[in-house]
Amino acid sequence: MEKEKYLSDISEIKNLMDRSSRFISLSGLSGILAGVYCLVGAALAYKIIYFDNATLGSYSDLIITETMLLQLFTIAVSVIVLSLVTAVVLSSRKAKKSNDNVWNAASKRMVINFMIPLFTGGIFILFLIEKEILGLVAPLTLLFYGLACVNASKYTLGDLRYLGITMLFLGLLSTWFLGYGLLFWALGFGVCHILYGSIMYFKYDRK
Repeated sequence: MEKEKYLSDISEIKNLMDRSSRFISLSGLSGILAGVYCLVGAALAYKIIYFDNATLGSYSDLIITETMLLQLFTIAVSVIVLSLVTAVVLSSRKAKKSNDNVWNAASKRMVINFMIPLFTGGIFILFLIEKEILGLVAPLTLLFYGLACVNASKYTLGDLRYLGITMLFLGLLSTWFLGYGLLFWALGFGVCHILYGSIMYFKYDRK
């Protein structure tokens, strides 16, 4: 009995330490929905890019006009905003069920470490767009997002690290297959988010 009580106390102490050092209320369902949003956005972007009269449906004749670029930017911002709102709402709900505070020291550290690579990459990519170097935009978004996930994983669920590593792999692969950025976006931000979100949901959220 004393041994079981001792092990229970150790387990409780470990849980308390995890709660204080890591944000464990990250919702897996929000990852699934973010992936769905991205796949819908990718489908809309594909329609704009490849079925516009200016492109003739062929990549070799691809022309990105200012109007198309604005439409693509609107889609991207919409997907990002929807994903962020969903993550905040569902993570807050999960934290409430666990009697945790969604905005604590651990979540602050997670957000800061996530935003540093992401913000840096975002500024760099905007410079590339301004210089009309569009071929590297897709690989770099995957690479910087992967770095952000790996960097933030120290302060949240460890599964985020594997998502980040997968994104890094897809980003590097995308640099070899320039011109297929939309496909790699759909694979990375869409399929991978759904896959890892599902793993996190069944592993943590349904307990």
